[in-house]
Amino acid sequence: MRDPRAERLAKILVGYSTEVKEGEVVSIDGESAAAPLLLAVYEEVLKAGAHPIMNVSLEGQGALYYKHADDAQLDWIAPTSEWLLDNVDVRIAVGASTNTRELSGVPPQRQTRRQQATGELLGRAMERSARGEFRWCYTLFPTNAYAAEAEMSLADYEDFYYGACLADDEDPLTAWQRASEETKRLAEWIEGHEEVRVTAPGTEIKLGIAGRKFIPCDGRHNMPDGEFFTGPVEDSVEGEVSFHLPATIGGREVAGVRLRFEAGRVVDASAERGEEFLVELLDTDDGARRLGELGIGTNYAIDRGTREVLLDEKLGGTVHMAVGRSYPESGGVNESAVHTDLVCDLRLGGKLEVDGEVMQEDGKFVI
Repeated sequence: MRDPRAERLAKILVGYSTEVKEGEVVSIDGESAAAPLLLAVYEEVLKAGAHPIMNVSLEGQGALYYKHADDAQLDWIAPTSEWLLDNVDVRIAVGASTNTRELSGVPPQRQTRRQQATGELLGRAMERSARGEFRWCYTLFPTNAYAAEAEMSLADYEDFYYGACLADDEDPLTAWQRASEETKRLAEWIEGHEEVRVTAPGTEIKLGIAGRKFIPCDGRHNMPDGEFFTGPVEDSVEGEVSFHLPATIGGREVAGVRLRFEAGRVVDASAERGEEFLVELLDTDDGARRLGELGIGTNYAIDRGTREVLLDEKLGGTVHMAVGRSYPESGGVNESAVHTDLVCDLRLGGKLEVDGEVMQEDGKFVI
């Protein structure tokens, strides 16, 4: 028997986030542990009169790939992947890891090589999305692995996760519209300014935003959602930033990250954990050492770090910065094979100023 909250989440993903229409081609991608949610999404897509294509990876598949794939296999892009990218109208992806650390022993260079190989696909997907030709949404299915990373029981994590997705709302198809009014107001307020300055423990950084578009996020691409973001002016970033929330990236923990920028470029990087992987990531290509995104979290239902960036970047009272590719719709032009978000917590002694005016202090919006 499926959890009714998973069924409501499927209705949100199909009926609200991606607005699947009759006759459209919909790719449903996920891991086998997400079967209850994947089947619920499949059912909703069929009910909408669309054509679902189910793509499911098996538990342990990623670890086997990186253990045995040679360089030619790491560089190879399946023709089916290219066809799906260029032809589907909608992609709904569901993460459901049963072991978030299974890639911890993979040499970082192998993961970097694979990212370089797939970077062109990432760029094409972002461009199709920006042109309105392709709709997508990514979510998770609660597993013991995610619960363990968040230091919660599975039952508590399910309550936490479905609550953050508004899947327990009586009217799930309108819940995100109602919840996003404040996010839209904040995005409208900040747009048209020149500079953002962020201060926090270990952080003193400024980012240019002149001429850039701020995008309010209301559950269309991520679930859960709750942020507004832009692509900072590529050569404007100056200063140092400490990212306080640890994250699991590429199957390994990266924590205590500190980056120093000059003229928009990372010139020094360190981490308390995962430093080798972090440096390899930054060396993927030239664009990986520049910021492609500045995001400001607005989802106060997410009240703790979970080591899962999908949730942590939305956490009310935080900002996140992504090294790598910009989203074209923000006006950003940075190109890279990577897009990796890191989270800076402003709830204990942090401040966000816009052209000298305080927008947020100690994690609370004051404008």
